[in-house]
Amino acid sequence: MAEKIVYISLGSNLGDRAAMLARAVDALNSAGIRVARQSSLYITEPVGAPGQAWFLNAAAEAETSLLPLQLLHALLKIERELGRRRITPHGPRTIDLDLLFYGSTVIRSRELEVPHPRLTERRFVLLPLAQIAPEFRHPTLHKSVTQLLAETPDRSEVRLWHEGKP
Repeated sequence: MAEKIVYISLGSNLGDRAAMLARAVDALNSAGIRVARQSSLYITEPVGAPGQAWFLNAAAEAETSLLPLQLLHALLKIERELGRRRITPHGPRTIDLDLLFYGSTVIRSRELEVPHPRLTERRFVLLPLAQIAPEFRHPTLHKSVTQLLAETPDRSEVRLWHEGKP
């Protein structure tokens, strides 16, 4: 199969968050998901679950020959290998990897929805993604990532992270 360009959101709010994101990128590359570009790290307030540690988030553009479900399963495997435990919805996590886009492919199945169905509601996803793919167009909304960011109703705090600052 030909290589597809995919976009993945990365997040962590447990332990050494920056190190965990770096480990996740290494794991992606080792799994045949070659990261071509990665955004800066952003510190973001937890959405939907107040009272937990703030997240570090990033976005990555990668190339892969994996089919969509194979890619989803690879992401879930990496999460497990990096200590992710799915105990409570929106709970703290060592790592969170979400498939945002699989090229311009639209998938609606029981197991996978691409583009990610809540992408437009998440400033912590859109801001890092806009840094690396500002003109990428959502295949069903026909808007660029920059437009989606400008229109998102999410006003949660998202700012560039500087190592050593919380």
